[in-house]
Parts: sequence; C-alpha cells; structure tokens
Amino acid sequence: MQERIIIAFIAMLLLVGASATAEALLTPPPEANDMLSLPVKQQQAVWNDLSSAPDQQGPASFKPATSSAVPSTVTVRMIPDQVARDVPQLEPYDFAKVQGQLLIVNPRDMMIAGIMTG
Repeated sequence: MQERIIIAFIAMLLLVGASATAEALLTPPPEANDMLSLPVKQQQAVWNDLSSAPDQQGPASFKPATSSAVPSTVTVRMIPDQVARDVPQLEPYDFAKVQGQLLIVNPRDMMIAGIMTG
C-alpha cells in the first residue's frame, strides 16, 4: 500500500514537472520595443556589466536620445547571455557604448530604447 502511494506521488511530481516545462517552452520570448524602463538597481547592474565595452564616438552630430535611431556607423552588439540572465528584460535587445553612455537598442528597427550612464 505504501509503495503505491510513493509511486503515485512520484507520478504526480513528474506530471507537474512536465507541465511546467511545457509552459516554459510555449511562453513566447520577450519582444524588444522602442521604450525600456528599468529600476535604478538593474540599470546599475547593467552598467557594471557592460561599461567596459569599447566606447565609440559616432558622428559629430549624433546626440543619443531614446526613440532615436542609432547611426549606421555605430557598432551594435548582442546583450551577453549572463547580462540577459541577470536582467531578463534585456534579452531581446542589443547595445552599444557611445560617448560614455550605454545605448539599449531595439535590433528590429535600430531605435534607442534606453540610455544608461555610470
């Protein structure tokens, strides 16, 4: 009798685990948009992780602002996996460091979704 209870319990755990796994697989990944708002603590963590990226100047006329396009002369890079794990909202975005600022970029349209400074 006790063996059946244990088997039933194990079966229930397997079903719950399979259900959670299926839900995770069916949940669509986050999509990037042209506005990103992160709490100050997360912004500081992102700055700490990405601020060592090479600083670019960009064109002389370029003044980084949210909802503006990144010039084609600026190299944009993928958010590193570890940073995306630490701050999941950044997973669908790219970034560039320009004029001492981190630009969080929507890769679909190359618009600046957020700007972070140290």
